[in-house]
Amino acid sequence: MSQEPPLSRRALLRTGVIGMSAGALAAGCGPTRTAHVEKSPPAPRLPSGAVQTYSFNQGWLFGGSYLPGSENAEFDDTGFSTVTLPHTVVPLSWGEWDPGTWEQMWIYRKHFSLPPRPAGTRVLLQFDGVMVNAAVVLNGTSLALHEGGYLPWTSELTSSVADGDNVLAVIVDSRWLPVPPEGSPSGAEAVDYLQPGGIYRDVALRVVPEIYVSDVFALPENVLTADRSVQVQATVDAATVPGGPVAVTAELLDGQKVLARATTSVTIDTIGTTVAELTITGLQDITLWSPDTPQLYTVAVTASPVGAPPHTLNVPVGFREARFELDGFFLNGERLRIFGLNRHQLFPYTGMAAAARLQRRDAEILKELNVNMVRCSHYPQSPHFLDACDELGIMVWQEPPGWVYVGDDAWQQLVVTNVHDMVIRDRSRPSVIVWATRLNETQSKYPALYAQTRELAYQLDGSRQTTGAMSIYSTEGWAEDVFAYDDYQALDGHAVLQPPIAGVPYMVSESVGALAGPPTYRWIDPGAVLAEQALLHAQVHNIAQSQDRYAGLLAWAGFDYASMTGGDKIWQTLKTPGVVDTFRVPKPGAAFYQSQVDPKVRPVVLPVFFWDFGPGSTPGGPGSNAMIATNCDQLEIFIGGAHYATAYPDFAQLPGLAHPPAFANISVDGGGQPELRIDGYVGGNLVTSTKMSADTSADRLALFADDSSIAADGSDTTRLTFRALDVYGNQRRGVTGEVHLSLAGPATLIGDNPFNFTKYGGVGGAFVRSTHGRTGKVTVTATHRTLGKATATVKVEPSSRPSL
Repeated sequence: MSQEPPLSRRALLRTGVIGMSAGALAAGCGPTRTAHVEKSPPAPRLPSGAVQTYSFNQGWLFGGSYLPGSENAEFDDTGFSTVTLPHTVVPLSWGEWDPGTWEQMWIYRKHFSLPPRPAGTRVLLQFDGVMVNAAVVLNGTSLALHEGGYLPWTSELTSSVADGDNVLAVIVDSRWLPVPPEGSPSGAEAVDYLQPGGIYRDVALRVVPEIYVSDVFALPENVLTADRSVQVQATVDAATVPGGPVAVTAELLDGQKVLARATTSVTIDTIGTTVAELTITGLQDITLWSPDTPQLYTVAVTASPVGAPPHTLNVPVGFREARFELDGFFLNGERLRIFGLNRHQLFPYTGMAAAARLQRRDAEILKELNVNMVRCSHYPQSPHFLDACDELGIMVWQEPPGWVYVGDDAWQQLVVTNVHDMVIRDRSRPSVIVWATRLNETQSKYPALYAQTRELAYQLDGSRQTTGAMSIYSTEGWAEDVFAYDDYQALDGHAVLQPPIAGVPYMVSESVGALAGPPTYRWIDPGAVLAEQALLHAQVHNIAQSQDRYAGLLAWAGFDYASMTGGDKIWQTLKTPGVVDTFRVPKPGAAFYQSQVDPKVRPVVLPVFFWDFGPGSTPGGPGSNAMIATNCDQLEIFIGGAHYATAYPDFAQLPGLAHPPAFANISVDGGGQPELRIDGYVGGNLVTSTKMSADTSADRLALFADDSSIAADGSDTTRLTFRALDVYGNQRRGVTGEVHLSLAGPATLIGDNPFNFTKYGGVGGAFVRSTHGRTGKVTVTATHRTLGKATATVKVEPSSRPSL
């Protein structure tokens, strides 16, 4: 591992690594402004009323390893490669990631010219996330330094940007640094998720007035009464002292309709930030936000200085009351049992550098799994993912970056900064119902740190309770509001849970995970192992749903993820406890979640087994206790066209579930390759039917694209999946050979080509990423030597968002 000093504010001031002497820094060059910027709250949304907002994802030059001087404007970057953000500094496969390939310093450069802009405007560069530390240099002048990879930060370019050509350089330090969640002497293996380096989230350039609204906190209060209101804190950032009071107006909008407004004025007598407080009242006929009715409104705040242009910042809000009590969780005054999963934001091939569409798709997948809550483990996740949670009605546990380890005083101060920035970014979101102010599974020997983070969350928000995932089943030294326990237990092959601890609101923050034998729930594992995952998830949710003292349960995990931690649980540097695999294909374990929906919405019959009788299959078929995930009240099972059995939801074994799975003795001789049909009945009516084929001669290769169209901005990306399926669309196990991919059209194919079905297990994936400015039809073709050929098409359409 490199022994160079980390790219941090301390190191840069000491070493002058970005070409500025300590004397120049002290004399008031870039870092004076940088200090101001980093203390200012990051804007949670891009403002609709700005003079202009540009996507800054396009046209970056990536030089690879950082060379001293490569941040200077005159540096020759003709040998750099052109990349589009989000970006990972090294190429990745779906597995076998090596942190040693990215743990160094890197250089990005971008040449740009600003379009004509009104006089008296400011130019801001907003980074949603850079892994791990970053330094910004514009035209040779150092402007900003930032530590930590998971939260947004802004660099002001106004004083250094030129009217003509500009050269922006970003030095990215992706080494193992003393920055949460990193810092342990054990290196990358000390954290249960890998963190590939790069500018891995969006960058935007904003042109705003000299006096603009930089942040809005909109907090609905008394939402269950006729006296409901919205308390608004609007931060006005002034680069000049106005000639008189600044009028501030806050409007509550339902679409384009103004429901109510409030006005005030603030006196600004010095440059910097001023907070205006307003209360919007007179609110009638408000629809409450919930998982079933995720109604969003907009709070639009406008600052209007005398003799200067106004500026508006819009923030979506939802009206809801969320409380954890001793007898459960209550949303809008009614008990709601939490039914959820944990989520990592790691993707094959791109690491954490996934475009907005892919981030949003993860939320859509969770909604399809019928969860009502997700835990953002173990760091603040993409704003695009959270936007989708707001819109879809998925409640969110948000937590700062951390995993077991706690460092020295400087490290702990960064934890406090992360909690501050996390709360500021997400406190207006209705989906976020609880803050974790304790780092994941850390011990209770840091009372001063956690008192500070807890009080900071109360101070900045005050409307949400606090929590933190505990690995110790004890409240000794614990001081948050909601006790959350990572509960991994099994008894005689069945998942069990500890009883709730008396006297505190209680929920389960992780469960199941890797209770089955190593390495856990891969497509190449025996069918019985994959089926066991579904049963274990059903068992723990049954317990949590059966007793009011449990607020609910967030199982481990939603998606597979890259890791080096866990010994024999690791496969190809993947951990595979997800009910959905790394390519976002549901495993048999997902069937339980898919069935937990009212049959009037969607009847479900999903066998939690494979219907195959070839080499490597279990003799005698699915066996005497075959599980079928369903929300029907009666199942009729037919084999080879003849009625075989009747099965019912097993309320005796799993009484806490709204829709328990059914179990049946399906021990058959598959020598004749019989078909299986399961008919689902509700109230005596046939509502759905599922068929499975044992005949592999009709198996086919299927290729799917998540989206029919993407935008030609160079960032927009859609997912491809290819699978070996039987004639009815069921997953076929044991398929070998390679899948070869080809692409025609204005886009880039991201993925392993060819893809090894033998190694992964009859499932694979890739991505189609648009090319900036090029539109047209994209055709992807997948070919397998025995399964044949499949195609998918994606239309690349003009992007509506301006870019530089």
